[in-house]
Amino acid sequence: MKKVLVSACLVGERVRFDGRDKAQQHPVLARWLAEGRVVRVCPEVAGGLPVPRPPAEISKGRVLARDGRDVSDEFERGAHEALRLVKAHGITLAVLKSGSPSCGSGFIYDGTFSKTRVDGDGVTTALLQRHGVTVFSELDWDQADAALNA
Repeated sequence: MKKVLVSACLVGERVRFDGRDKAQQHPVLARWLAEGRVVRVCPEVAGGLPVPRPPAEISKGRVLARDGRDVSDEFERGAHEALRLVKAHGITLAVLKSGSPSCGSGFIYDGTFSKTRVDGDGVTTALLQRHGVTVFSELDWDQADAALNA
């Protein structure tokens, strides 16, 4: 059975920077969970960051927390943990949280903490894509399911 990497916050784990989740109620996710396909990851927590934590954004190639701390190393460490899971489970597809500096695909925030979106990918998404993983956001469950079954 093909496994799928999914952001832990999307399956209800309270791992986001604000201590909350972004639990999804989509039927595709429910089916994948019932089938045992989902491998959960929060790259930020896997990289050693606490919950809660200051929000972070990518600026000039570095990941900076709102308090000014450079958390790039933690983000890189978490991305490599996600890649380890991908390799261990033979995963080729992921559904990750949109807008996240780790998991965002297609857009992230601009590093000014002004909620300004810019084109780009999070640290984990970029690493996974470089290793051949197809990454979708939680806005694209049906497309992800179609890709899984193609």
